[in-house]
Amino acid sequence: MAEENQPPFPHDSGYKFLFSSKRAFLQLLQSFVKTGWAQAVDEASLVRVDKSFILPDFKNKEADLVYQASLKDQEVIFYLLLELQSTVDYFIPYRLLLYMTEIWRDVCKNTPPRDMKRKGFRLPAIVPLVLYNGSREWTAPLSFRETVAAHHLFADQVPDFSYILINLQRYREEELLELSNLIGSVFFLDRGRDIREHLTNLKRLVVVLEKLPPEEFELFFTWARNILLRKVPAEKREEMVQTLKTARPEEVREVISNFERNLEKAFAEAEERGLKQGIAQGIEQGIEKGIAQGIEKGIEKGIAQGIEKGIEQGIEKVARQMLAKGLDIDTVAECTGLARERIARLKQ
Repeated sequence: MAEENQPPFPHDSGYKFLFSSKRAFLQLLQSFVKTGWAQAVDEASLVRVDKSFILPDFKNKEADLVYQASLKDQEVIFYLLLELQSTVDYFIPYRLLLYMTEIWRDVCKNTPPRDMKRKGFRLPAIVPLVLYNGSREWTAPLSFRETVAAHHLFADQVPDFSYILINLQRYREEELLELSNLIGSVFFLDRGRDIREHLTNLKRLVVVLEKLPPEEFELFFTWARNILLRKVPAEKREEMVQTLKTARPEEVREVISNFERNLEKAFAEAEERGLKQGIAQGIEQGIEKGIAQGIEKGIEKGIAQGIEKGIEQGIEKVARQMLAKGLDIDTVAECTGLARERIARLKQ
């Protein structure tokens, strides 16, 4: 369980962490899968398959969670494959098929050859589930057959299966709150669009959270830290982690109040720092601009002064030449525009 001063895991990985608890996984089944077998799953037989089923055709892809389970009233062992999605994947039936064949291949590899040759040998059933928590409407095919071109022409010759879609968009707030359990609380908290909405949702969950068993309460807040701390300024994150890390059911109201107070303080400090930094940058940019403008104006003025001085020197040169030819001061002054006193100095 991650307890660092950073958010413990990315969003999708947060769900994977949560459903690695078989209690949370079973609660997901019994709260959102409306079938008889989901209610009949034997908790004692529920075991997470500690293997990664790498897809040969999808680099760096692997099944998120696989559980082996049996039913309470009969000896049926089957696998539950849970895929977590935050975006719409139109090819997911094919991906699920690859996961399923990899699981069956692993079963066959670990089954004694003489058992596989028996007439009564059967592969275990695999029930694929997709948990979708994205904002867009889920428009991907719900069955494998829909991904096959002209499948309607070939009837039973085309393989097919449907997956169970748990689409969080379809559940109203009231439905999630009425569940009054860990998974309903997680999904309700996740409905917020930003940290303040998450915090508002957290306040509405107080009554439910106070009644959660300690193990489920700890799971909830470990997962919730991932949601609540993503937008907290980095320098305040460790302090905020500690606020939530020490939460207990009987103190949840105080914990939420402290978290809200510290959050507003952190945002205010961050805003103040941003304002000061903006002012400092503005002053610095203003100074740089002023220097640049000053240099530019200085160059322009220098050029103008240089031209003016050059003209004056040229007139003086003409005046000296006129004086050298014996012209009098009055004539030179009239032709060049120079003052008589200045011409007199040039004559010396």
